[in-house]
Amino acid sequence: MNVPSPRKNILLLIPQLSYGGAERVFHDHGQELARHHRVIECVFEGDREVAFPSQNTLIGLDVPAGSGILGKLNTFIKRIKRVKELKREHQIDVCISHLEGADYLNLLSKGSEKVLLCIHNSKRHDPNIRGVLGWLRRRVLMPWLYRSADYIVPVSRDLRQELIDTFGLAPAKVVTINNFFDVEGIRRRSQEQLPASTQELFANHPILITAGRLAREKNQKALIDVLHALRAQGQKAPKLALLGDGPMRADVIHRCQELGLRSWQVWDNQPLTSDFDVYFFGFQSNPFQYIARASVSLLCSATEGFPMALCEAMACGVPVASTDCPTGPREILAPQTPATQYASAPEWAEFGVLLPLLAEDKLEQVAPVWAATLTHMLADSAQATYYAAQAYSRVQDFAPTKIMQQWEALLNESSK
Repeated sequence: MNVPSPRKNILLLIPQLSYGGAERVFHDHGQELARHHRVIECVFEGDREVAFPSQNTLIGLDVPAGSGILGKLNTFIKRIKRVKELKREHQIDVCISHLEGADYLNLLSKGSEKVLLCIHNSKRHDPNIRGVLGWLRRRVLMPWLYRSADYIVPVSRDLRQELIDTFGLAPAKVVTINNFFDVEGIRRRSQEQLPASTQELFANHPILITAGRLAREKNQKALIDVLHALRAQGQKAPKLALLGDGPMRADVIHRCQELGLRSWQVWDNQPLTSDFDVYFFGFQSNPFQYIARASVSLLCSATEGFPMALCEAMACGVPVASTDCPTGPREILAPQTPATQYASAPEWAEFGVLLPLLAEDKLEQVAPVWAATLTHMLADSAQATYYAAQAYSRVQDFAPTKIMQQWEALLNESSK
C-alpha cells in the first residue's frame, strides 16, 4: 500500500520546461506529488515556452542573464538569492532539483529545508561536459557541492554507482529511483490514427524508428550510416523515421546527402510519399502513434540516464534495439546482468537487443554489425512478436504507483 508522507510544501526546480526527457520527468513528478502535497514549480525564466504545463503554480526566477564572466556570475548570485527567497516565502519543506544548473541553485540556497537532487544523465560520459569549464564542473563543483545534499536520486542503478565512484559520495545518500511511465496511457494514445499518407507509408514498408531530441549525445547521425550499411547488403532496405528536433538537425540531414540517401522533412511542407529513405517528422505531441506502427524502435545514444524513449517504445509493444551505452539500457533490457563491460557484439537480451556503441571512430566496423542484426530482426516475425511481448511485460515494472511509493518513502525518510 502506498502510504504518503505528511503533507509538505515542495519546490520543484529546473532551468526550463522545454521538450526533453528530464523536463517530462519533472512534469510527471509534479503531477503525482501534487496528489498528496502542495507543489510549486520553478524555472529560470518565466516567459519561455512551457512544453509540459501542469496545474501546479509555476514561478520564474526572472533574473536577466548577464554577459561576460562577471555578468554571468552576477546572474548566478542573484538567482541563488531569489531561490532562497522563494523557499522562505512559501515555507518549503523539500526542494527537488532537476538538471545540473538547478542543482547548484538548490544547494547554494539551502536553508532548513531538505534538498534532493534528481540526476538524469551520466556526468562521466556526457560529451557536453568538456573544456576548462567542464573540468571545473566535473572535478570541483559537483564533487564539492553534491555532498551537501540530503539525498541524491539517480534514475538508474548504474548511474548511482557512477556518482559514488566519480564524486566519492556516501552510498547511503545516493538512492536509485527509476523514471515511471503511464503504460496504459501510452498504449491508448498509440492507437490513435495517423494521417492517411503516413499510415500508408508505415503499412507498406518496414520502418525503423527513433525518437528523441536531435542532439550530440543522442547520436542520430550514426543511424544514417547504419541505414547506408543496410542498403549496401543488396536487400530491400527498410526506411528510417526520426521523431524530434534539435541542434543536430542540419548535421543529420547533411549526412543523408553525403551518403546519397533521400530525406523527407516535415519542415519543408513537401508531400509525403514512399520515395524517400529517411523521414524527419520533427517533434510530435503524440509520438506513440508513430512508434507503435514501426517494425523496430532504435536507441542510438552515446550516453543516457534512464532512457524515456526506450521504455515508451516498449510500452507501445514494439521490439527494441539499443546501444549498450552508459547508463540505463542494460538495466532495462538485461536487468540480471551487471554493467561491468559493454556489448562488443549483438546481445540478444531478455527484453530486447543490446548493440555496440556507434562511436564515430568505429562506425565503419560497427554500422554493418547493426545492419546485420536489424536485418535478422526484420526477417524473423516470430522473434519480433516475442520481443514485442517481452518489452511490454518489462515496462510494467515502471508503472507510476510503484515508483512514487519509492519517492514517498524517501520524503518520509528525509523528514526524520
